[in-house]
Amino acid sequence: MTTKTPLPTVNEKLTESHTSSHTNGRQELSTRSSRTGMRSRSSDEPQPPHVGNYRLLKTIGKGNFAKVKLARHILTGREVAIKIIDKTQLNPNSLQKLFREVRIMKILNHPNIVKLFEVIETERTLYLVMEYASGGEVFDYLVAHGRMKEKEARAKFRQIVSAVQYCHQKHIVHRDLKAENLLLDADMNIKIADFGFSNEFTLANKLDTFCGSPPYAAPELFQGKKYNGPEVDVWSLGVILYTLVSGSLPFDGQNLKELRERVLRGKYRIPFYMSTDCENLLKRFLVLNPAKRGTLEQIMKDRW
Repeated sequence: MTTKTPLPTVNEKLTESHTSSHTNGRQELSTRSSRTGMRSRSSDEPQPPHVGNYRLLKTIGKGNFAKVKLARHILTGREVAIKIIDKTQLNPNSLQKLFREVRIMKILNHPNIVKLFEVIETERTLYLVMEYASGGEVFDYLVAHGRMKEKEARAKFRQIVSAVQYCHQKHIVHRDLKAENLLLDADMNIKIADFGFSNEFTLANKLDTFCGSPPYAAPELFQGKKYNGPEVDVWSLGVILYTLVSGSLPFDGQNLKELRERVLRGKYRIPFYMSTDCENLLKRFLVLNPAKRGTLEQIMKDRW
């Protein structure tokens, strides 16, 4: 799969806060997610022009074992994204994770989460009919337009936090929150996508899998520690907030070792244009000790 170009660096004059240190914002981000909100893998199997009541229009994502097609409902004309997965190419563990992802997506119903409308299964193929977010990825928006003004970032971030809070209330942790997995609909509303790493959590049973993209990963993941779940999403949300407001990543490095060291130090620079209220909110997310990280309930009440 193709690798994303990095987000641009913050090139304005920067001021140091007591929590900040110099970084260059050039960390390569992980591979492109499809605009359907799920990982896309390619398949050489010829596809029919119709799936159920949907006419297939064009390919909008490819990977190793699936492709994603833009499609239109024959009767209503509604556009959807259909992920077409070749089950014969998946090992039992991958199949189990795929069906967990589908099960979780069926549970979720929130205006800022990509909806799974329908699942069509044949002996060889699984078709996931999903909401189509025509505005593309927040990542691409930031690359094209640069950082958001805080007023715009605030509106987008409130939608993101609301959706993640909803997931946590359903005892679901996303574990792969990043700018590539935040999509925009035609009205520029946020749609959280790609629940491939999501899982159910309970306070009695801690999770231990390292998931997601390293620049957005919480320090305890780099340390191989077990975690409850929600706290790793909270850290990722802090990275997303910084990225929306600055157009760059708070933690980066020329390689994974360097990135890990910077995340474990928890130091990042504060752009001079960032408001004090925004800076103070960031400090509630990007806390090295997961037990002292803010909860989403507290964060939603923050003055910023």
